[in-house]
Amino acid sequence: MIKKYIKRTYYLERIRPFMNKDVIKVLVGQRRVGKSYLLLQIMDELVRQGVKKNDILYINKELHEFDTIRDYRDLLHYIKQSTRGKKKTALFIDEIQGISQFEKALRDLQASGGYDIYCTGSNADLLSGELATYLSGRYVEIEVYSLSYPEFLIFHKLENIEDSLLKYIKYGGLPYLINLEMNDEIVYDYLKSINNTILFKDVVARYSIRNVAFLERLVEYVADNVGSLVSAKKISDFLKSQKTRISPNVVLNYLSFLSDAFLIFKVRRSEIGGKRLFEINDKYYFQDCGLRHALVGYRLSDINKVLENIVYMHLRVSGYTVTVGQMGAREVDFVGEKKGERLYVQVAYLIPDKKTWDREFGNLHRISDNYPKFVVSMDKMIEGGEKGIRHMHITQFIKTLL
Repeated sequence: MIKKYIKRTYYLERIRPFMNKDVIKVLVGQRRVGKSYLLLQIMDELVRQGVKKNDILYINKELHEFDTIRDYRDLLHYIKQSTRGKKKTALFIDEIQGISQFEKALRDLQASGGYDIYCTGSNADLLSGELATYLSGRYVEIEVYSLSYPEFLIFHKLENIEDSLLKYIKYGGLPYLINLEMNDEIVYDYLKSINNTILFKDVVARYSIRNVAFLERLVEYVADNVGSLVSAKKISDFLKSQKTRISPNVVLNYLSFLSDAFLIFKVRRSEIGGKRLFEINDKYYFQDCGLRHALVGYRLSDINKVLENIVYMHLRVSGYTVTVGQMGAREVDFVGEKKGERLYVQVAYLIPDKKTWDREFGNLHRISDNYPKFVVSMDKMIEGGEKGIRHMHITQFIKTLL
């Protein structure tokens, strides 16, 4: 392909088992996390496997040349005209949510055979809802995120040292940053434009939002309260104190819209040692810390919540389902579950004294099972831990997938 890129091996390895298989490959994720470049990498991989370039069809709804493809009928007509006479076509559709009732076209194409289908989208509700209804069991969904810390080091050609970590904490991991000078004004101007694109294209336009000012204030509120327990009522009460009256139901709807656009993720609380999920007081984290800072600024006083955000995203990228652990009045920052296994993680900026040590390690000591337990911090002199609980520097914890 014409464009140059840096391989994202983790995602290629996840997609490779499904290449040339009769299952639709759906890459989902926030805008500008690199889904389009992953499609290019898949195309090149197919060519290396022997697929002819003429047997690859690429449709990108972000490009004006495809503006005439508005609904599933237009899509089917374009594809069938373009692939007439071919036995097998590798079909790539970028930002498919821009095509009305696209799922009907995908069902038709899969039923007719002759297509190895890949598509991307930037709205979780649209993709999981419609695809689950029309293509149950016939598609695989792979979430794509901004760069993990190991990918950030590769993209920016950096060593794993504290200065590199601070750049990652401050600017986040959107792939396009490798093309920009890494200074605050340039980077945050770019990140603000991405925030605006997500808000206005993926939220305001899609859900016909009228109260845009409230949406913007809500995003800023969530950004300012990353890692804190919040509820729709708490947000509604705060807004009332600011002379803005919004019902808790509207708050919940707007939060779900922001989650569907992959800008934020809701993390629920679960009872450690039980199966109960709590219905109120969730936590929210940003898909990318740089986008969070572009909204409310980068402040050293927020370092603990930012580190939590980074650890949460690392667990998510690693494939864990993540909740906040609750034991009565005590809390464990993260409980991760994957393939029947579990781990527990406490996050702290620094552990300077015995009181802090007892607090961070104490809650983990109260968990009676034998699953791995970690305390993650930025202390320069890391002690090994105690009683089976590992104390790790954050760079050590997030440099490899778990």
